[in-house]
Amino acid sequence: MTPDAVPGSATQPSINWTALLLGFGGMVIGQFMAILDIQIVAASLPQIQAGVGASADEISWIQTAYLIPEVVMIPLSGYLSRLWGTQKVFLVSCAGFLIMSVATGLSTSIEAMIVCRALQGFVGGAMIPAVFAIAYTAFPGKHRVNAIVAISLIVTLAPTVGPTLGGHLTEMLSWHWLFFINVIPGALSLFLVWRYGDLDKGDPSLAQGFDWWGLSLMATFLMSMQFVLEEGSKNDWFADDLILLLTVVAAITGPAFVWRSLAYKNPIVELRAFANSNFRVGMMLTFIVGAMLFGGSFLMPLFLGRVRDFSASEVGTTMVISGLAMFLTAPIAGRLARFVDMRIMMCGGFVLCAWGMWDAHSLTSEWGFWEFAGVQATRGCGVMIAMIATNQITMATLPPHMVKNASGLVNLSRNVGGAFGLAILNTSLTRNTALHMGELTAGISQTNGQVQLMIAGIAERMSNSIDPQAAALKAVNGMLTRQATTLAFGDAFALLALASCVAVIAAIFAKPVKVAPNAPPSEVH
Repeated sequence: MTPDAVPGSATQPSINWTALLLGFGGMVIGQFMAILDIQIVAASLPQIQAGVGASADEISWIQTAYLIPEVVMIPLSGYLSRLWGTQKVFLVSCAGFLIMSVATGLSTSIEAMIVCRALQGFVGGAMIPAVFAIAYTAFPGKHRVNAIVAISLIVTLAPTVGPTLGGHLTEMLSWHWLFFINVIPGALSLFLVWRYGDLDKGDPSLAQGFDWWGLSLMATFLMSMQFVLEEGSKNDWFADDLILLLTVVAAITGPAFVWRSLAYKNPIVELRAFANSNFRVGMMLTFIVGAMLFGGSFLMPLFLGRVRDFSASEVGTTMVISGLAMFLTAPIAGRLARFVDMRIMMCGGFVLCAWGMWDAHSLTSEWGFWEFAGVQATRGCGVMIAMIATNQITMATLPPHMVKNASGLVNLSRNVGGAFGLAILNTSLTRNTALHMGELTAGISQTNGQVQLMIAGIAERMSNSIDPQAAALKAVNGMLTRQATTLAFGDAFALLALASCVAVIAAIFAKPVKVAPNAPPSEVH
């Protein structure tokens, strides 16, 4: 059998649609919680910092502590699902996630909160790829596309609405409810999956010869890489000894993990899916989708807060357009996926992303809700179309026994793509702000008559201050910094536009995929 071949089935098995939809729905709720919790604290870090008495450096670990362990569990969950079955893994993951959510909300110190967040991210990480695997193994033909649309909507909406929801929750109640809010939907998810989620069976024989060395290498590699990506831009990259050390560790353990996975008889992560050409292309495109999804959701709120001084609720109101565009595009993209070549959809989606991001390249310091509305609508539509088509291209030609493992790799690729994107964007913002500031100040001389008149006018308006001249110079410096920061944000949006253009080119190399309307689960023609 060739790498791209797919085994067929002569008869279509009967499906209990009530159980399938309720069980899958319960898993989707859990997946939404796990992805939402990555970003829900973003707009409320100052309030959490005050609540637990954390320093500015310590509070950033509220997000980092969640992401580093999660990135290990995502690929590991594929092995655990094959071993125990998706239902058992999901139930343990969801229950642990709820317990750690409550524990995090009850934390009174930054140390306790970091530990609870780390455990929350680790146990909750298994819920994310489980939903992907069920969509491809349990749903037949055209219904699989609907499941993919639901998943894509969750994956794109959750990080987009996370900061908005978190900001409003903190303002209306308190930061504790950022974590307590998981209890009711989590309990519903647990019940539905326990009652209706017995959708596959595990293979206990996989427990024989468990690859502890492979797990150790994978965990060391992924955690080192994630730490470098999360903290590198804050610590000036390789100027920091710890960042340099962990980069070396990742560079050694990464290839060692790949070698172990290929050489061991029962690897933690099965890499044979990479023999499939569509899977290779899809992984690259998923990586770029992650950068677009998390990068766009990162830049816009940061600009509005840093340059426009918007509050958390004002930022949330401005960002709502992106989520609305994704929500409205999802059903349309789902219908298109049934008869339009996936490569055309991917190219179209990434072209829309590039268009929206390039429009934002020319932003000014006065941009607000209406100026960003078009950018967000274009980007939101593009990300949703690209996500749905990329998921289908990536997974549709894989044989059923590879799907669970591959779903973990796909989700890992998206998360790592987002981490790489944020690291590059953060570095770009820091360096380009300094570069533009140098260019602006180089073009201004205090001996220039117009500059002297402007400073004198500002000093006159600030005559009540202790030192009007110093206050005027500080005000001019603030205006220059604001302009330099705006230009740096424009450069960052241009980087995302360039990444989208690269994705358009890569999408051309995918092979066509056509889903038969009545194809049974795990079968694509």
